[in-house]
Amino acid sequence: MDKDFKMVATTIAGLEGVLADELRKLGAMEVKEAIRSVYFKGDKGFMYKANIALRTAIRILKPIKRSKVFDEEDLYEAIQRIKWERIIDVDGTFAIDAVVYSKNFTSNSHYISLKSKDAIADYFVHKFKKRPNVDIKKPDIKVHVHIHKEWLTISLDSSGDSLHKRGYRSATNIAPINEVLAAGLVLLSGYKGEENFIDPMCGSGTLLIEAAMVACNIPANINRKHFAFENWKDFDENLYDTIEESLLKKIRNSHFKIMGFDKAPSAVNKAKQNIINANLEEFIGVHHVNFFNSKKEVFGKTTILFNPPYGERLNINTEEFYRKIGDTLKHGYPNSTAWVITSDMNALKFVGLKTSKRIPLKNGDLDCRFVKYELYEGSKKIKKEGKL
Repeated sequence: MDKDFKMVATTIAGLEGVLADELRKLGAMEVKEAIRSVYFKGDKGFMYKANIALRTAIRILKPIKRSKVFDEEDLYEAIQRIKWERIIDVDGTFAIDAVVYSKNFTSNSHYISLKSKDAIADYFVHKFKKRPNVDIKKPDIKVHVHIHKEWLTISLDSSGDSLHKRGYRSATNIAPINEVLAAGLVLLSGYKGEENFIDPMCGSGTLLIEAAMVACNIPANINRKHFAFENWKDFDENLYDTIEESLLKKIRNSHFKIMGFDKAPSAVNKAKQNIINANLEEFIGVHHVNFFNSKKEVFGKTTILFNPPYGERLNINTEEFYRKIGDTLKHGYPNSTAWVITSDMNALKFVGLKTSKRIPLKNGDLDCRFVKYELYEGSKKIKKEGKL
């Protein structure tokens, strides 16, 4: 039986708690939140499961060495003490990803990557008179070097490409929302597939697809064609197939409506194509509708979740645009819960509805707020603009 070992799942700032909750529900042990990451323990099979199933993880790292370093020479020597032939074939390829948060190192991350690459290459040359090549695009093994203060952690990246690359999105609009962030918004909203779901400004359909996968309990990365751990020397294909089959057996049907609107026909077409790519056309409907001319036409409890244009992305009249959002929600969508993410904190006061929750998040480099509105029959605009 495989032994348990420590791992790190990285994520977007603000989603650490969501990811930790995902890991616990999946069966991880010793779960501990950190900045943009969550530490946990599991065995090899759980590492496979985490990569396939986690919705809010960017990558899963397996630490293989931790030591104190105070300069580049310490780094070089620490890397040389690893038995790399057990990890990388001399005829194979590798790549280095480095992150540095230390006053002891004045060099940038790129230089640290080069120094780490040299240490691995020199290790092989000294021992085997030849060395593996560097391949940035499709390496056999991806090594993650992390320096925080005086601590060096060297990890193997078990994911490869970022886990936000689900494999379903072939068509996008301007500044599409990251799949990991989209999944995080769905989970933060409390949506579990037990009510209707509407994205009234759906763009290329990412929020709809992530919501449908939550509703149907479909593993987030089931459409991925490759994970980095498949190149590892200890990869167990039978174990991987068993884990995948077990996750697939837990998929369920959703009996509530999942709908997207967009006023641009091109966006509707892109969303439909991505939904087909994700094999979810049975569960999601997308319609050419201007949200500002719409009203709720589904019965029962409904979650409305959308990512409206920011001033940074599109040239809009902010006051008019957000005022229309509030008016449409108030008059057209009673008995619903609406969630909106935006980087324009000032714009939210024009919505004219009282927020019941405000969650700070990052969307790329933008500081955002994810806000909740409870919409009741006959909701009135608040008379005074509350603090955001």
